[in-house]
Formats: sequence, C-alpha cells, structure tokens
Amino acid sequence: MLAPVILAASRSDKMRRFISAAPGTKQVVDRFIAGETVDQVVPIVEDAAGRGLEVTLDVVGEDITTPAQAEAARDAYLELVERLKALDLGPRAEMSVKLSMFGQSLPSPAATLNGEPSGLAPTFPGGHELALANVRPVVEAAAAIGTTVTLDAEDHTTLDSMFAIHEELRKDFPQTGCVIQSYLFRTEDDARRLAEAGSRVRIVKGAYKEPASVAYQDKAEIDKAYVRITRILMEGAGYPMIGSHDPRLIAIAQELGRQAGRKLDEYEFQMLYGIRSDEHVRLAAEGHRMRVYTAYGTDWYGYFMRRLAEKPANLLFFGRSILTKG
Repeated sequence: MLAPVILAASRSDKMRRFISAAPGTKQVVDRFIAGETVDQVVPIVEDAAGRGLEVTLDVVGEDITTPAQAEAARDAYLELVERLKALDLGPRAEMSVKLSMFGQSLPSPAATLNGEPSGLAPTFPGGHELALANVRPVVEAAAAIGTTVTLDAEDHTTLDSMFAIHEELRKDFPQTGCVIQSYLFRTEDDARRLAEAGSRVRIVKGAYKEPASVAYQDKAEIDKAYVRITRILMEGAGYPMIGSHDPRLIAIAQELGRQAGRKLDEYEFQMLYGIRSDEHVRLAAEGHRMRVYTAYGTDWYGYFMRRLAEKPANLLFFGRSILTKG
C-alpha cells in the first residue's frame, strides 16, 4: 500500500529536498549507490570480477529538462566506457541506460523548423530521435571494448519508443539488451516477440506507478505473470536475464531453465548492488552467471525512492536510520 505513495514522492521536488537533508539519508543511500564518480565505482567493478561476479553499471539521473543535459549524460557514459576499457574486463562489465536520461522525454526537435511548426508528425512523441542519437555512440563505444548496453524500461508511456530504439540499435549491435516488466499486461506479448536468437532480455517486476488499466496491482498476480514470462524467455531462443531478489522466483527460474534444457551459462541472474550480497556469491559459486546492477552518480533520488518502494524492508531500514541519526 505504501509503494504508490513512495513512487509519487519520487517525482516531488519538496520530498527530494526533505529526504536529501535528512540526517540518516546518506547511510541508506550508500547501501544502494556505489559512489558518485567513476573513480569510486571502478574498484567495485574490480572487486566484483575478483569474486566471480559480473556487473551492469547505471549512471543515475533521468529527470533531465534540456538537450544539453542529455548530451552530458551521453558524455558520462562515454567516460565510463573509457575507464572500463582500461580495466580489460570485457563482458563482465556492461552498462544499463534509461532513455529518458538521453532526452526521450524532451519535446521533439522535429516539431519545429526554424522556430516555426514543421507540420511533421513524429512517429513517437517527445525526443525519440534525440535519445537515439545520444545513445548510439554509447552503444558503439561499448561494442568497441567488447561489452554492451541494456536499455532499461521506464513507465509504460515510454515503452513503444524504447522498443523501437532497441530494434534500431540491434541492426548494427545485435547484443544490445532491453528490459521488460511483469506487472504490465502487454509484457507477455513483448516477451514472445523478443525471445529470438541473439536477443538479451532482462525480466523484472516493475518499479513505476502504473494505472490499473495497464498493469496488475496485486503482488500475487505480478508474480504469476513473472513466472509466465520467464517461461517464455527460457523456452525462446534468446538470452534471459532474471532480475529478482525473490528466493521463490529464483528457484522457479532455475527449474524453468532446467526444463528448457539450458546450461547455466545460457541465462543469468541479476540483483541490485547492496541487496542480498551473500546470494550474489552463492549463485556464482553454483556456476550461474550473476550480474550486479550497480548504480552511481550524484542524482540518486529517483533511483533511491524506487528501491524503497520495491521492498518494505528497505523503507523500514531507512526509517530506523533517520531516527537513530536524528
């Protein structure tokens, strides 16, 4: 019941200021955010690799308002690629990107021509072409160092654009991945379409506030959909990436993998940095590919609030931290 309230707060500037100033916030943020700079996150990548883990790196910050900010996001990822190149870790360190950070939600440049309405109706609303133009050099640079990029899913209004960009990027970079969310009604159809040879698809439950017209609202229904979608991915020809901390769903995914005749390196598990770290190591020790979703950067608020909304224990931990530090 608290999740919708927390997700609404993730878009509130007033709540952003309040939470940022709370005495216990840094302690909790440090649990989920690996650092603010590339220099701080590089040792974490190296440590993960040394323990048999892989990572996907996310430069946090999606609420941009100008094309210049979108270009700065692109440049932050290009800087990350240069540092990963020096690490020579190959596929152990990929990247995850949110297209809103690359300009997807900005007004479309095609809407005007020399300051006047162009009369051209873009195929997708907002800055679809801008996001594609900004993310392409990141995907290209990642491929050049032997790694890849996964396009994160955001709220349902952005998904048609995200999938179109994913399809376009895969023409030249077929290893480009994408994310689907089990709480959306549409996702089973998306999974069937995406589960093709060479595809990389991460399945998660979903962490945005969505209306009942497009998404399941009951946790049990979301979990059932997660299992159905995982089965589709496991039985398909692509490479499934199981994004979950739920022991029951992890065990079901393992069984579905066995039933589909998949070897342990023919799919992977993904979990968030700072959550169930012992489980990361256990799955890797069993021979599974285990990738840690590792976020860093200064604009942590939206990411942090979605982590609180996903699990009541996270909110309880945050509340205790504020009380003990206050």
